Amino acid sequence: MEQFNCIIVDDDEIDRLTVLSFVKKFPRLKLLGIYDSAEKALEIINTEKIDILFLDIDMPSLSGMDFRKKAMHIPVCIFITAHPEHAVESFELETLDFIVKPLKLDRFAQTMKRIEEFMEIKLKATLFEASIGGDTIYIKEGHEQTKVKLHEILYLEALKDYTLIITSHKRHCVLSSIGTLLKEEHFQSFIRIHRSYAVQKQFVKKIGTQEIELNNSVLIPVGRSYKDNLSLIA
Repeated sequence: MEQFNCIIVDDDEIDRLTVLSFVKKFPRLKLLGIYDSAEKALEIINTEKIDILFLDIDMPSLSGMDFRKKAMHIPVCIFITAHPEHAVESFELETLDFIVKPLKLDRFAQTMKRIEEFMEIKLKATLFEASIGGDTIYIKEGHEQTKVKLHEILYLEALKDYTLIITSHKRHCVLSSIGTLLKEEHFQSFIRIHRSYAVQKQFVKKIGTQEIELNNSVLIPVGRSYKDNLSLIA
């Protein structure tokens, strides 16, 4: 079983120890270091192969946000903070998850599931192949091609350089950013409502200022920079 190298950076001792105790519960996590300041963690990110950062945000001298900007080569960043107001800004830094303190084990387990899914996607994602005609696209999965009807796609979700294509039956993944995908002719009907999400309006059930609800009860957040796009759905 592949292990993922991680470090913990938090200036609060109790929070550091809490994250440490949870990390120890998941055998796939290999802890390479635990630091009480971002400055002390700078050396290891340039000398060791790190897969995951568990970062506090509000730290003296060098904040978690500024530290992440110096460590964008690390594929997974998980912010664990007492300041939910930083959530929108954090996702501009390719954040995989944002957890509001106090950290609980069940919430950390959700994050771990997301990490494993992302790492699996990195290994298995294949190139999106344009459709031959009309309402159909083909997604190469292994040695086979899966046919997907565009009108059956509920929404798109970005995962760094990859995009999840979500239907009511299955989740597909393509090696293409959501921005690139939305420029394709086949995806012109999708409306981007968040840095990480785009939807088709026929599946929208309710529209709120902070999130929308799809017909299948899935809630999708609305990004501050994309609020004007809600007028395209109504």
